[in-house]
Amino acid sequence: MQKDISLKLKPSEASNEAIVKAYIARSSAVDTNQVTGYYITRHSIDARSKQQVWINLSVKAFINEPFHQRQLQAVSFKDVHSARNKVIIIGAGPAGLFAALQLIEKGIQPIILERGKDVRARRRDLAALNKEGIVNPDSNYCFGEGGAGTYSDGKLYTRSNKRGNITRILNLFVQFGADERILYETHPHIGTNKLPHIITAMRQQIIDCGGLFLFEHRVTDFIVKDNELKGVIVHNGDSIYADSVILATGHSARDIFHLLHNKKIIIEAKPFALGVRIEHPQSLIDSIQYHCAIRDEHLPPSSYSLVEQVNRRGVFSFCMCPGGIIAPAATAPEELVVNGWSPSKRNNPFANSGMVVSIELKDAMQFMQHEIKNNKAEIPNTTLLERDAPLALMLFQQSVERRAFAAGGGKFRAPAQRVADFCTHKTSATLPDCSYLPGVIAADMNKVLPSFVHTCLQEGIKAFGKKMKGYYTNDAVVVATESRTSSPVRIPRNPDTLEHIQIKNLYPCGEGAGYAGGIISAAMDGEKVAAMIVQKLAGA
Repeated sequence: MQKDISLKLKPSEASNEAIVKAYIARSSAVDTNQVTGYYITRHSIDARSKQQVWINLSVKAFINEPFHQRQLQAVSFKDVHSARNKVIIIGAGPAGLFAALQLIEKGIQPIILERGKDVRARRRDLAALNKEGIVNPDSNYCFGEGGAGTYSDGKLYTRSNKRGNITRILNLFVQFGADERILYETHPHIGTNKLPHIITAMRQQIIDCGGLFLFEHRVTDFIVKDNELKGVIVHNGDSIYADSVILATGHSARDIFHLLHNKKIIIEAKPFALGVRIEHPQSLIDSIQYHCAIRDEHLPPSSYSLVEQVNRRGVFSFCMCPGGIIAPAATAPEELVVNGWSPSKRNNPFANSGMVVSIELKDAMQFMQHEIKNNKAEIPNTTLLERDAPLALMLFQQSVERRAFAAGGGKFRAPAQRVADFCTHKTSATLPDCSYLPGVIAADMNKVLPSFVHTCLQEGIKAFGKKMKGYYTNDAVVVATESRTSSPVRIPRNPDTLEHIQIKNLYPCGEGAGYAGGIISAAMDGEKVAAMIVQKLAGA
């Protein structure tokens, strides 16, 4: 007999197989030796009680019959070496990779053009950025095989369950080497140290089946005839043609946004969020969330999720990284961007999170006009700003990043401030230890961030301190700028065909096009776009 059973256990009990079997037996009114095995179908932590943290465990139990491990439905892929149809995929992030796998599954050859390097070669460029302050515009935390997610944490949690089959995406990750824990944990996480091996396995599968993988191939132009995309031109002047083109370049490919705009291909400004990274000692966050002096060894480092309305704007935590590190995520010289990541064990001594404010187009226009008036902006006049309105939020983002770089004094050192000092307009005399490797320098954030962002963050952090006693403390530090939360541009597409609303055979996809917000949602969007192309080619 097989039974689905839900249990509420202490952390030490949930991690002990013999104890779990005993609870299964008690729940099923049988002897423990009649429970031949079980596997977990759902695992979550309930820390609401101040007296006891509980583990909610759902299991598939086998009673009086042989135990069988969880059965995964492996996806089989076709040989596409000689496929009649070919699709160019620009970008090898999750949207591009899962689109490629979907195409191969259906017998279509993908040609993946990635501006950056493979995961192993990327490491050298990341080291140069962290240690020497040298950024490679084509190979960094955002660009390269696997996209931004590969070296910036690997969180797999999403609320986008209506956008596609989350279970299928998770199963594919497991098929390519991820731990089965991601199938049942409430907030699944692979870890920056493990994702590269999984991404490499995906690439090898694509190549073995006949897909083409071309690294260091930056797209510089589109070949368009009669509003129909025929192919692309890459940086060395080569032209590449295909039946369709999937544009999956990520949220930081500003050159692609400029290219689209200059070719009068319709794009739109898209609201996003901007702010700082806030870092606390992980032990402090554990004590707040788990209501204890020392975290139970059977519990993972604690996370949090916070949101507040300040002056009719959303202020919220973003991409929280328990046991993590703050990393330099710039994609160009003299633009300072920070992000966060955690290894699989989440065993670093700090907890960091983005703390950001919602930004609308009117905010960007007002800010940039003020910058122009004071001769601080890169763009020369308000007339040009109006013409470039679809890029206004991107230009705003870029302007704040340049402010932050200047405040840090170069070499990608980041302006920083103790949290209570930040909220009370004090430049910190000293700064606490921080995980950000290029280093931090004390600065007045009011001179770095737009005033409305600064004010909203101040009030938001004070409010969060009331929700989490101890969160508002000078033992924590804010580091600027967390600005690549999502794309500041949307590339509009037909909701029925997923093609661009103006250019046939162009399929905007994933986070950079404005249709996803993380690894899983981007992967699902990649699959959805690829499936639409398969359907179109089948009817051609």
